[in-house]
Amino acid sequence: MPATEEQLFARFEELGIETTTKRHPPVFTVEEAKSLRGELPGGHCKSLFLKDKKGALWLVVCLEDRRMDMKALQAAIGSARLSFGKPDLLVEVLGVEPGSVTPFGLINDTEQRVNVILDRRMMSMTPLNYHPLKNDATTQIKPADLERFVRACGHEPRMVDLDAIA
Repeated sequence: MPATEEQLFARFEELGIETTTKRHPPVFTVEEAKSLRGELPGGHCKSLFLKDKKGALWLVVCLEDRRMDMKALQAAIGSARLSFGKPDLLVEVLGVEPGSVTPFGLINDTEQRVNVILDRRMMSMTPLNYHPLKNDATTQIKPADLERFVRACGHEPRMVDLDAIA
């Protein structure tokens, strides 16, 4: 069974990571999130669950307004022909539904199947905002704490200058 929000928050506490969470109606798009968040400060982000033609899985976490050139991205990260991962694979690996993709889903990737890419510009903003496994809340976390969480889940995040490939 995938981790629950309560288990995620307990993991943050174990790691000494402080977060703040704001509840809101479920959102499925960046535009919906913008309309509901009000004056929530920091970097607002999106996460893309991708698969390449060789079967490698990727989680690209970036600022919400970033337009992604998939061909340039695959060259920058060393993958081959990227496409979006299927919903059943997303649930299997990260334990989240489409519309709720988040780096916090790495808590469920106990086999470390996912390659994690973090947008360098995003990591310069404080705080960062992500869904806590479901899209009916937004959790704020400091960039250094996000990195610590990702590593605690057994992943080594790669910082990529996505501005350079835009």
